[in-house]
Amino acid sequence: MNMFNDLNLQNSRLEILHKLGLTEPTPVQKQAIPEILAGKDVIAKAQTGTGKTLAFLLPILEMLKMDSAGIQALILSPTRELAIQIYDELAKLIHPEEEIGILAVYGGQDIVKQLKKLEGRVDIVVATPGRLLDHMRRGTVDLSHVRTFVLDEADQMLHMGFWHDVKDVANALPSTKQTLLFSATMPKEIRQLASTQMQKPKEITIQTTNVTLKEIKQIVLEMSDREKRNALKVLLQMYRPFAAIIFCRTRRRASELHGYLHAQGFESDELHGDLSQAKRERAMKNFREYKTQFLVATDVAARGLDVEGVTHVFNYDLPEDTESYIHRIGRTGRAGSTGLTVAFVTPRDSHQIKQIEKETKQRLPRKELVFGENGKPDLIDAE
Repeated sequence: MNMFNDLNLQNSRLEILHKLGLTEPTPVQKQAIPEILAGKDVIAKAQTGTGKTLAFLLPILEMLKMDSAGIQALILSPTRELAIQIYDELAKLIHPEEEIGILAVYGGQDIVKQLKKLEGRVDIVVATPGRLLDHMRRGTVDLSHVRTFVLDEADQMLHMGFWHDVKDVANALPSTKQTLLFSATMPKEIRQLASTQMQKPKEITIQTTNVTLKEIKQIVLEMSDREKRNALKVLLQMYRPFAAIIFCRTRRRASELHGYLHAQGFESDELHGDLSQAKRERAMKNFREYKTQFLVATDVAARGLDVEGVTHVFNYDLPEDTESYIHRIGRTGRAGSTGLTVAFVTPRDSHQIKQIEKETKQRLPRKELVFGENGKPDLIDAE
């Protein structure tokens, strides 16, 4: 099963995939699509960038019943940005002659326009939990015909505090629904939801570690938390990155660090959940168009941010788990170019960095930032 032709997709869909330059499915698509088409519930552990969106969109389109009324498929996404991306991907896969109604439902839209669209033919809805619940409470959306329910980036919905909303939506859907859960990590809360909402799910795990790390040079700088700001400033001046993402653990730290860099004269912007939707979209647009050189971000806000040309990733704060670390550094070193990542590690992070090394089966070189007699900075081996 090496080509899309082998996945029992309609010829019209195969033609569209061919025009999009897609002929060979990714590992998650190869494994998930046949299971979904067979009507099974699926739990897929896969990162962004593995092709997971097509892994659920293609079978959803195949399974639509054109003589059926009402919403047949519901896709929940943690952010407006990701919902729009999924909607755009979906629109590309639909042939102009197909009468398939699709709708994106998220905050910040004109509610009246949304209501009018919901009155027409809608087969597939892509939504954020909060705005969908608004419609459910108003009685303006009918989910009684939903046959396929997708939770995309489930762990991010959990981390962003939407889990109660997610459970409310899931409980309102028909018990006969097929449930597809996609997540980079599998915290216990997600497992618990799966146990109550899914019937003997097929589990799929896509390993991305080795693929991601080949073209990436990784180094570790050990220091105290108070030394991080100056160290980052020096490294940015030293490396002069074309485009860099700087990851912080919390929204507050991201905001404070952006303020510091801005005051130091760097072309930086911030991306985190405390910003308005418009500011987040502007920050991502400017970074994609290389109008901003440095983006200070949290993990949640940076999900779905796919930018070519990122040369450096700085882990100003280490993430909570190895998969998030891999996801972060995988934003550089793409398309055969070599990327550089620097992890700032404090004494309290020593256990976490050892865990990352253990799970990625590598020893990360320790470096030390030193200054010569002329004040010129350099990185030397610290081991």
